[in-house]
Order: sequence, then C-alpha cells, then structure tokens
Amino acid sequence: MLEKFKKRATKLIPGFENMAYIERLKTCKIPTLHCRQIRGDIIEIYKILSGKCDAAVIPRINRELSYVTRGNDLRLEKGRSKYTCADIISLIG
Repeated sequence: MLEKFKKRATKLIPGFENMAYIERLKTCKIPTLHCRQIRGDIIEIYKILSGKCDAAVIPRINRELSYVTRGNDLRLEKGRSKYTCADIISLIG
C-alpha cells in the first residue's frame, strides 16, 4: 500500500509525469521497497548479534569464532548464498 502511494506521489511532482517509476525514485533519491526490506533485515541481524533482542524468540545465527583478521566481534560464519555478487550490486543499484 505504501509503495502504491509512493508511486502516485512521485508522479505529482512537476516534470516527473512522463518518467519511469525507477527514474523518479533515483531522481528523488528514494529507495525502493526491496532496498528498504534488505536494510530492515540487516538492522534485525545487528540487533540479534548485539543482544538487543530476546534470546528466546530469535533464530540461531552462527558467529565466526576465528579472530585472525581485524574487524568487529559481530562477524558471521560464512555459508552458501543464493545470490551472486552481480545480483546484490543490481539490487543496490
């Protein structure tokens, strides 16, 4: 519903009537729904790893226990992903 409102609202801006939806978002510097969902997921993972969520209701996430390289204490264990680097770059766009 919010996405429909955003589509209509960006068309009301003078000069944007004939532009494609994605072009209007880029011009206004507004993230897409998919980007907002990914950002929300990243924020939730941070909350889980930093202990800001109730441990009884969170999913199990494995942390990297090797501290050979520099970095933070919230590193995740690397596993297989269903996305390639090109997919992620196109999502961020």
